[in-house]
Amino acid sequence: MKSSRAAVWLLAAIAGVSLCARGYGVEPKQPPRIEALKAGTLVKAPAANWLTPGGNIFNQRYSSLTEINRQNVSKLRGVWEKHLDGSGIGPQYSGEAQPIVHDGVIYVVTGADDVFAVSVETGKTLWKYVAQLDPKIATAVCCGWASRGVAIGEGRVYVGQLDGKLVALDQATGKIAWSVQAERWQDGYTITGAPLYYDGLIITGFGGSARSSRGRVKAYDAKSGKPVWTFYTVPGPGEPGHDTWPADNDFWQYGGANVWMTPAVDPKLGLIYFGTSGPGSYFNGAPRAGDNLYANSVVAVEAKTGRYRWHFQAVHHDIWDYDMTNPVILFDATVDNEMRHGIAAAGKTGWVYILDRITGKPLIGIEERPVPQDARQKTAATQPYPIGDAFVPQEIDIAPEGYKLENGGKIFTPFWLDGALMKPAPRGGANWPPSSFDPTTNRMFICATDKAQYYTGGDRDGDPRGWRPGQFFVGSSTFHFIDQPEFGVFAALDVTTNRLVWQQRWNGACYSGSVATAGGLVFVGRNDGRMTALDSSDGKLLWEFQTGAGANAPATVFEYRGKQYVVSLSAGNLFAGTAKGDSLWLFSLDGKLEPVSAARQVADVGGAGNHGPQTVTIPVGLGEEDMRIAREDFTRVCSSCHGPAGEGTGYGASLKKASDAGKNARTISQGRGGMPSFSTMLSETEIGRLAAYVASLSFATASPPDPK
Repeated sequence: MKSSRAAVWLLAAIAGVSLCARGYGVEPKQPPRIEALKAGTLVKAPAANWLTPGGNIFNQRYSSLTEINRQNVSKLRGVWEKHLDGSGIGPQYSGEAQPIVHDGVIYVVTGADDVFAVSVETGKTLWKYVAQLDPKIATAVCCGWASRGVAIGEGRVYVGQLDGKLVALDQATGKIAWSVQAERWQDGYTITGAPLYYDGLIITGFGGSARSSRGRVKAYDAKSGKPVWTFYTVPGPGEPGHDTWPADNDFWQYGGANVWMTPAVDPKLGLIYFGTSGPGSYFNGAPRAGDNLYANSVVAVEAKTGRYRWHFQAVHHDIWDYDMTNPVILFDATVDNEMRHGIAAAGKTGWVYILDRITGKPLIGIEERPVPQDARQKTAATQPYPIGDAFVPQEIDIAPEGYKLENGGKIFTPFWLDGALMKPAPRGGANWPPSSFDPTTNRMFICATDKAQYYTGGDRDGDPRGWRPGQFFVGSSTFHFIDQPEFGVFAALDVTTNRLVWQQRWNGACYSGSVATAGGLVFVGRNDGRMTALDSSDGKLLWEFQTGAGANAPATVFEYRGKQYVVSLSAGNLFAGTAKGDSLWLFSLDGKLEPVSAARQVADVGGAGNHGPQTVTIPVGLGEEDMRIAREDFTRVCSSCHGPAGEGTGYGASLKKASDAGKNARTISQGRGGMPSFSTMLSETEIGRLAAYVASLSFATASPPDPK
């Protein structure tokens, strides 16, 4: 946190003044508890409350409210801005959580897994839970420290933590009702997705595909925390699908196929649905011959038992990191003159896979087509091609300078150690930012990224026998992003035809989910700090509001005491490289607060503001205390991508030859080749110290840890 902000908070505390919120009102009583939620309530489009991250258990993220609409959204202003005590403001954190709202109370979790209950009327904290995460988990966390939301039910608020714990908090007080170590972070498991509350159960998936883990989804009794069932997304011996893994090794034990998203539910069928990530050793397919089920799949299991019902695999034997991490959406619509019960899943491939949610069969055609082969990678002979439109480019029209195109840079081009350039990139297509769906028009709104990737892979990891849980397992020297701009793509797609209705390109990645409303709007945040509202019919920008930090979390729409509100977290994002903050914003048509000024953005958000590398002073030598601080900074900020010893992990390059402190400072400040800029996350002092630390170690003689 900036020293200027810290000073203001300290003076306020001495004076007895509350700076928790800008705005006024009457303080409500203790938060009311919610009891068991009925399935019928959770299927309807929400209005007064927003009880699940997806709005309803179909994951549609659609509000039936119309008070705020195309005609008047330009009048939307801030009611209050609530600072969340600096929680999650450090450089390693990402603010990705969609708030939950129940009876005048907002429940939101930060990237530090701290949970806040906030009054709608006043913006004041009613209670706060502090997770106190062990800094050592930095060695297990992928893609920044983040949480995508909480669940409520049975009078509890449920949060999954990065340290593998699942915690139930009393909804009225925030006190711990129960806590279970669902999986060990030391074995590579983390929880970033919001848990699902359904029918007395709390259901959660786990991250860890790059950490030699075997994916799984678990259900717990919501009242007691006792385990009820486990479904392994990589089938073991004797289970259906195990024959899609090699018989001559135990690779399936490290098979990945993790579940990052909150599942959707069809209560009439009694099924939950979720997508899975790619298999372990992302870019090295050599030791895992076969399709590798249920990686890169949409899977349906029974909600009460976890029993497998069906799957559809979107990518066979993935070597491109084409995860299915976008939350799946359930819908009912007329397709070919017949009412059908569908499920739509957007992928990193750039396609939406539209299936019958009863059978798992394609609702709109999906063809298996031959693709180029590389025997060393054990590539699949064919890949599924949905009939319809891709929402991002899947080939490269002109080769960037210094690169040669093979196969036109098209999707599914194979590669080996020498590499190949193609689209989409692993950070392309549809990632975790959730899509939304308007059931009145059957349009799905997708936030995606258009980016190229130079893929390299092959036998980096060696024989999987002897590998241990929690160890990096990616099969590549690094994510090699080319030094060209990435673009955001926001698209509307008709799920009854799988055809685009409209599509637009943004400068910079689209890295915030969306919410659609019956007022003809789609709310979506931007990397530059703006919360925006688009016309759902054509994508026209109708409203924007500068929040002061990266608006990288989906908004929530609800009604309280007859008035419609929009609430969103403005906290920034590590992977998007956006300015950090700790603000929760509430908006309404009679709000009085104006957008954050440019001056406040520089002075009050994140670390140092936008400084250039020329202003960074690099210390000539690091004393014992500076070395200790730099080592801690490296662990929390850099190790999840570059490895605990800078050995390179596949997410980030090896730093063994990073002996030029000046170059290190420029890279940290400006970003390069897919690495975000840290200029809004770290101060000049922190950047200089970190650059010197990497250079002093130089890693020239360091060796990656022995995988044996």
